[in-house]
Amino acid sequence: MKTSRSCAPFVAVAGLSARLLAQSAARAGLRVAALDTFGDRDTREAAELWFDIGSGALEIERARLVDALARVARLPGLLGWIGGSGLEPLIGELCDEAGLPRLIGNDARALAAVREPRRFFGLLDELGIAHPAVSFERPADPPGWLFKLAHGCGGTHIRAAELLDFSSLDRQGYFQRLGQGRSLSTLFIAARGRAYLLGFAEQLICTVGTLRFVHAGSLGPIDVPAALAARVQQALDALCERSGLVGLNSCDFLSDGSTFDLLEINARPSATLALYEAASPDAWPAGLLACHLDACRYGHAPPAANLALARRPRWRAGQRVLFAPAPFTVTDAFSDACVRDPQCRDVPMPRTRIDAGQPVCTLLVRAASLDAVTAGLDAQHARVLQRIETCEEETDHACLPIHS
Repeated sequence: MKTSRSCAPFVAVAGLSARLLAQSAARAGLRVAALDTFGDRDTREAAELWFDIGSGALEIERARLVDALARVARLPGLLGWIGGSGLEPLIGELCDEAGLPRLIGNDARALAAVREPRRFFGLLDELGIAHPAVSFERPADPPGWLFKLAHGCGGTHIRAAELLDFSSLDRQGYFQRLGQGRSLSTLFIAARGRAYLLGFAEQLICTVGTLRFVHAGSLGPIDVPAALAARVQQALDALCERSGLVGLNSCDFLSDGSTFDLLEINARPSATLALYEAASPDAWPAGLLACHLDACRYGHAPPAANLALARRPRWRAGQRVLFAPAPFTVTDAFSDACVRDPQCRDVPMPRTRIDAGQPVCTLLVRAASLDAVTAGLDAQHARVLQRIETCEEETDHACLPIHS
């Protein structure tokens, strides 16, 4: 799929953060228009055009998104646009919005099948796929239950049921019993009613304020028992056949090594895309977004030879979101140091104000083993925290302007 960049077609990528999609698309030789809420330095470096679609509160503003998509629709040779995280509440209705580019991904019917709770859990029950107990009414005994917004992402949509004000609950939410086991995921490419599994990863979860299940990264590929892999394969094949899923998607589930309790389907390319590209560069030399495009546009499955390489990863990889321990303003020196650091991603622009608990950047480490990856992430986390301390000192003395 590689071609001369000057005559290559455009693709638009959108989400809360579009960096990993922009980089994967650029790896495929495409010209990129990125639409997101951060405008990080590495996002802008991977894209020829960047559009701010944020509301100022780390949320996507629908009007700005629609305006940006209408503008990129005029780009020469535009293939369409790909949605990432944060678009869950909007993407279904955008499929029918006049004047917008073609969505390269799951259509409204497929999205509804796996994102509307009553339909999704009903389908799981019909197919005999295990999941933690779900209720659409307040549990009689709330401790041990979670409340989840149907269109949330990143764990910020999950609350402990006993802490909620039940008089103001979102009708689009549901209750789910807190399950047992490790929090795992698999990234897969759906094509022609089948799921092609790219690997398994362990999810990293952290607490931010009152939020106990915030997504903080992932480790992988990890090895899972063959029987468990077969059960996941069978479940996702059945879901793809019934829902019409296409392209890159991910499945979150709980397991103790033998059990399999499905939590949700993220019907879009997920952040673990970066893990598999880093761990198996020979399998995906043009990036995984190229496979997403081939599956969505032509119904092509990933080549068997590439899948075989991916199942024998050369490396293991991990990514971890670093959250600000205290408010600070990004200095030129901090931003430049992170840009030069090969283990930093989502590098903020100088003079960006970052509040306590907000993401600063993403750390990405590749090594020969998962233990080495974890040690590398810990060391990198400490290094960037030291940079933040220096940044805070410079901010105190220089009185840099604050940008929202």
